Amino acid sequence: MRVIAGKYRSRPLHSLRGLDLRPTSDRLRETLFDVLTSGNPPALEGTIWIDLFAGTGAVGIEAISRGAGMVYFVEHSRPAVELIRRNLDSLGIKTGFRILHQDATHAQRTGDAIQFDFAFLDPPYQTESAYRQTLEMLSASHSLKPESKVIAEHQKRYDPGERVASLARYRLLKQGDAALSFYSPVIHE
Repeated sequence: MRVIAGKYRSRPLHSLRGLDLRPTSDRLRETLFDVLTSGNPPALEGTIWIDLFAGTGAVGIEAISRGAGMVYFVEHSRPAVELIRRNLDSLGIKTGFRILHQDATHAQRTGDAIQFDFAFLDPPYQTESAYRQTLEMLSASHSLKPESKVIAEHQKRYDPGERVASLARYRLLKQGDAALSFYSPVIHE
């Protein structure tokens, strides 16, 4: 596993054996960021991210590498929190992030004071209910702007839904056994 592009391009990222982690593959991360930048690499500069169920921190670190201004890593597992710290330290990243050791469904408490440009969630595939709970939490919070993007990584066979609360899916990408659902807030007029 490695950083795909940006300041830390090609630098390795660590994972833990035996931990129930399933890091976002390099190929899927590359696809994710290609979609988000749409051929405009500076598009992510200064953006604010929340990486829910952060695991290794690979997605948030990729965002930092590509110019994100701030990334909030939310992870419940103590070993995974330490792994995120290890990956950030190994790259020499000292600022522009905050690690929150808590369950992703409680991230709203932190998020209400901050508005995110991007929210990425990747719960363990076997906990399908976590997708809807987390999407509903984001929808109910004040942490999303009208132009915010919410991205859920999930198994290709599982569909978190076209519409979850005030979030509407605008794109679904399938790659191998994984898929990415892209949501945006529905603006009520």
